[in-house]
Amino acid sequence: MKVADLIAARREVYFVSEETTVHDAARYLRERQVRAVGVCDKQGVLLGVISQSDVSDKVAAENKCPAWMHVSEIMTRQLVSATPDTSLEDCLRLMEQHGIYHLVVLDNQKGYRGMISVTDLLQLFASDQKARADMLESLIFPQR
Repeated sequence: MKVADLIAARREVYFVSEETTVHDAARYLRERQVRAVGVCDKQGVLLGVISQSDVSDKVAAENKCPAWMHVSEIMTRQLVSATPDTSLEDCLRLMEQHGIYHLVVLDNQKGYRGMISVTDLLQLFASDQKARADMLESLIFPQR
């Protein structure tokens, strides 16, 4: 399975502008129930990523005011990315190698297509394992 299979059903790509305040970005994350989003310029070019841990580590823990700071001040700029053709196993390896929980998805023209999270991968792998277990159970204990 590839990244394209995982993101195909998604209708919206979440992002904020580089001028968004950290406070507004934190509310955006909460409202959409995601832990990270892309940060794009006015032309829609991806510049970085803002995550809950960026807000926690770089603002709250430093006792800074999120209402006065812009996401461009704290966003992560060194991004690890995948393409729609990247296998999900390779994505998991990238996350493990870099100690990250989200991968940016870029198309062949470097356009921002969204993100996948370790939670996305775990849910998919768990559902696959459950399907296998159910199949084995039906073989071992056939219905009479």
